[in-house]
Amino acid sequence: MKLYSPMKTYAPKKWDLSGLVGISDATLETHFGLYEGYVKNTNSLNEHLASLRQQHKNVGSDPFFAEIVRRLGFEYNGMRLHEYYFDNLAKGSPSEPTGGRLHEALGRSYGGFDEWKRDFMAVGGMRGIGWAIAYLDTTNGQITNHWINDHENGNIAGFIPVLVMDVWEHAWIKDYKPADKGKYIEAFFRNVNWSACESRLP
Repeated sequence: MKLYSPMKTYAPKKWDLSGLVGISDATLETHFGLYEGYVKNTNSLNEHLASLRQQHKNVGSDPFFAEIVRRLGFEYNGMRLHEYYFDNLAKGSPSEPTGGRLHEALGRSYGGFDEWKRDFMAVGGMRGIGWAIAYLDTTNGQITNHWINDHENGNIAGFIPVLVMDVWEHAWIKDYKPADKGKYIEAFFRNVNWSACESRLP
């Protein structure tokens, strides 16, 4: 009988982001807790699947197995997109990347940094909950802005997330009224860690 090695478990990452402009410490505390839930659920689903495989119960027609597999994308991306999001925040960040490959790539794709930023903010400001992500297409070096639903729906295969903004309500509703999501987006841009974003370019 083939023995399956256990899946590696994930540990929640930690960030010191207190003192961000326009994103309160109370919001961050709640947000970190939510992220830790995604890490826990990712590990739990992998444990369930490992058990089913050991018992040869990983059968596609089995509803229990199928639902766990379908849930993986939601939990994994809930974990990973939050890590991108927190990683691309920092206190005392400049308002935009100062030169460098990222500034050049954004300008090349949209005709200038301001044009790219206007488009990205428009994507983030759309109705609904989800994520706004600037992705790099490694086949041509172009960066494009995308809306992601429910963590797993809308991610582009093979593209690299360069800037990730959470626009689920938990990211801002403690700090702003429901109609003021735009103020959160403005605050987000006052805290972007552009160096971290540029480091994601290959």
